[in-house]
Amino acid sequence: MKSLTAAAVLSCVAATSAFAASQTMKAAPADGWTVTNYYKQSVYDTKQNKIGSVDDVLLDKSGKVSALIVGVGGFLGMGEKDVAVPFEAVKVEKKDNNKWYLTLDETKDSLKAATGYKYDRDKTTWIVDNSDKTTGASSSRTDKTK
Repeated sequence: MKSLTAAAVLSCVAATSAFAASQTMKAAPADGWTVTNYYKQSVYDTKQNKIGSVDDVLLDKSGKVSALIVGVGGFLGMGEKDVAVPFEAVKVEKKDNNKWYLTLDETKDSLKAATGYKYDRDKTTWIVDNSDKTTGASSSRTDKTK
C-alpha cells in the first residue's frame, strides 16, 4: 500500500512540474518592452514640452496594451487630471542625448479639456470623473491608490 501511495504522489509531482515547465519561456522576447518603459514616464508634445506623465497602463482582455492614463496639469499631484489616450497615439522618440521619450500629438490644453477619469478601487477600473465638468479639475489623484 505504501508503494502505491508513493507512486501516486510521485506521478502527481512529476505531472505538476511537467505542466509548470511547459508554461515558462526559455528566453524573454528579444523585441519586448517592459511596462516600466511607459509607467511613470513623462509625456511630451511634438515640440518637446512636457504635457504629463503616464499614471497607468491599461490592458484589454487578451493582455494587449489598449490605452495609457496620462496625468496632466496640477502641481505635486494636486489638481492633476487623468485622461485616457489610445496606446497607438503615443510614440517613442529619441532625444539628442540618445535617450528615448514618449510623445503625443496633443497639447497640454487639449488634454486638460479631454474627458477626465478617476480610479475606482472597488471596481478596480477607471471610470469617468464627473466631479467637476465646468473647469475640468479632478480630484482623482487623492482617490487613487493601487
